[in-house]
Amino acid sequence: MIERLRRAFNDTWNESAYEALKAHLVAEAGCPITFRVCETPVFLPAELREAMVTGAGEIWAELSRPDRLEFSKAAVPPGFDVPGSDAHPLFAQADFAIATDHGRLVPRLIELQGFPSLYGFQFVQNRILRDRLRPGEDLEFLFSGPGEDEYLATVGEAILGGLPAAHVVLLDLDPPRQGTYPDFTVTEKLFGVRPIGPGEITKRGRELWYDRDGKATRILRIYNRVIVDELVATGLTLPFDLREELDVQWAGHPNWFFRWSKHSLPGLRHPLVPEARLLSDLDRIPSDLENWVLKPLFSFSGSGVQVEVTRADVERVPAAERTRTMLMRKVEYAPAIESPRGERSRVEIRIMFVWHAGRLRPTTTLARLSQGPMMGVKYNKDKTWVGSTGCLWPRD
Repeated sequence: MIERLRRAFNDTWNESAYEALKAHLVAEAGCPITFRVCETPVFLPAELREAMVTGAGEIWAELSRPDRLEFSKAAVPPGFDVPGSDAHPLFAQADFAIATDHGRLVPRLIELQGFPSLYGFQFVQNRILRDRLRPGEDLEFLFSGPGEDEYLATVGEAILGGLPAAHVVLLDLDPPRQGTYPDFTVTEKLFGVRPIGPGEITKRGRELWYDRDGKATRILRIYNRVIVDELVATGLTLPFDLREELDVQWAGHPNWFFRWSKHSLPGLRHPLVPEARLLSDLDRIPSDLENWVLKPLFSFSGSGVQVEVTRADVERVPAAERTRTMLMRKVEYAPAIESPRGERSRVEIRIMFVWHAGRLRPTTTLARLSQGPMMGVKYNKDKTWVGSTGCLWPRD
């Protein structure tokens, strides 16, 4: 999206360089990467970058009003209401579609979440992209000008909470089988925090323990990566009840997965946020359903999202699910990224925030390119110039 950088990259791109990039990423992660790595970074213009960071900050401020915080508590299902929710999310993500408005590129909020993202893997991927390119000028991938050491200190502080790494675990369901496993391995490499599954935890009264290199080790803090929808769908159980008081800290309290989510979108009033309505709040079904997307509030990897909505689709949503399903105005993604062959891809950019020094601070980016109807891999099979990447921009 920065024309001179796009031309320079496309003019010199070749398949062998792409294969070398993927091999470099696999070597850094120390494991296979099962999701598709895109051929190109996104070259992010300053105006667009500032619009996303500023807009996300304004949205966080709106969601942090006392009335909105109180409202957000209703999003937490009683069976997953974990005690001790803190006053703000430790991690927050804002996902923006890149669209057009009167001929210029603009961001439009597609989703938000108060849940961790790929803070380890994106740091490594974006750094590799920068270091392998260097197209005659210095490029940056971190916000606000912090150095790499400061990024690692900020994220490390959020994950570890000042505790020794041996007493902090990254919890997910069967970590080696997760598509995000490369982030888990990088997180362990960077911060010493080991990924474990529920079966590796033993409960002793209010304490949680795990085996670390043959030694029983107390868990004092959990870097929570469990997606509740996946937990329910798989039928797996945790070795503790989420609702009970445990002697453990949460690096990313689980309740924020629900509290800052699509559940927040219908109440937002911001120029970057498309209109959204809960089905339970509809007095009638819109007549222009071709301009809406049907979304469950809580799902992962785009499951359950319908981009071609009919009246029958809306009507068949059960009454019990209508408070957990919404219609959202479609956003027309701009075909903003050109490939060397002239194909064009649409792009979605995630701005990744960490709570630090009394505020949610932007850190780095994740970007996804698509030529299909949605961003997921299953919608972009047999296509190129699609998949996961990061953003680079000229150093100020």
